Amino acid sequence: MNHLDFLREGLRNIKTVGTITRSSQALCKKMTEPVNFDKARVIVEYGAGDGVITKHILNQMHKDARLLAFEVNQVFYPKLQEIKDERLDLVFESAEDISSILAHYNIDSVDCIISAIPFVNLTEELSFKILNNAKQVLKSNGLFIQMHYSLLERKMYKTIFGNLQINFEPLNIPPAFVFVCKKTN
Repeated sequence: MNHLDFLREGLRNIKTVGTITRSSQALCKKMTEPVNFDKARVIVEYGAGDGVITKHILNQMHKDARLLAFEVNQVFYPKLQEIKDERLDLVFESAEDISSILAHYNIDSVDCIISAIPFVNLTEELSFKILNNAKQVLKSNGLFIQMHYSLLERKMYKTIFGNLQINFEPLNIPPAFVFVCKKTN
């Protein structure tokens, strides 16, 4: 998908897309830096969009790892289907249903969740539900990594995970924050 097509879809569905530009390579790198790809065998991506971060994850994943990529946008989902990698499973469902979807794939827990869900556009109730459900399926010491364009939502992550590391990536339009939480309990 080119930048103009992404812009059009972002403008048409800003509430679910959350941006009008694709993530830069610098942001993709910043979002995947905390992941130990040598050990991670099950990774989940929320809000896979047109696959720019998805491809970045796949390029670093272990050959025996698995990536479940969630996307609910009807324009982006077919773009994701163009990615040919046997380690990739696409999920056209809401991230709030993570437990039942993992059960469908016979997966008990995940090593890492990398997310681009635009939480600022969701209700507080839905945001808390998605994050609490994510925490439940993470392995001990599993990571939840989320991109944001502001720091407005940081309290929610501290409340749910009890910890939060924030990294900044200026080489993105707009510049972005990367929130990293570890499941410690």
